[in-house]
Amino acid sequence: MENITSESKSVLCTLLDKNDQSKYVFFTQKKPEGGINIGFTNGEGVWKTHLSEENLSPLMKTFSLKSTEDYTLKLKCACKTGKAFVEVQEDSAVLHLGLEPTDSSLTLSKLTDSEGRTEVKDLLFIMADSLTQQDNREFEVRNQLKGPSIAVRKRLPGDSLINPGTRRKKTATGVAFDEDD
Repeated sequence: MENITSESKSVLCTLLDKNDQSKYVFFTQKKPEGGINIGFTNGEGVWKTHLSEENLSPLMKTFSLKSTEDYTLKLKCACKTGKAFVEVQEDSAVLHLGLEPTDSSLTLSKLTDSEGRTEVKDLLFIMADSLTQQDNREFEVRNQLKGPSIAVRKRLPGDSLINPGTRRKKTATGVAFDEDD
């Protein structure tokens, strides 16, 4: 599974439907009021659920996790390692967090077309913002790796290679002095 970005507030990655090998963009969004939204989309349909703090606590106990961030990290790792997969049904979908259908699972509801369009639009902006942040981080890292820039003086013709800054001594071509004068 391909990881696009991960932050403490959201996770974006891809996962598969094991039945027909369809690809989906998986996302989580931590809510300021508590809990997280978990969902996925194929660009046409969107399936989503909200896990409140009360719903999360049994899951965190099951996996021996300490925080919501740990749970989202577990979801990200399951997607990256191929241990997460979905089964899409008519009006809902089941997200499995393990290789077997009997492992931990979550049921997600299919959003209406208008809600789905809004969710996909929001997801696109989250992706664009994360790519922009990633580009900025890479630019900063590249600049830090270069270190302070040192001005390099261009070697002029006649400059010494061994002792830069001095010019090579040319043999005198001389001026002819007449000794008769």
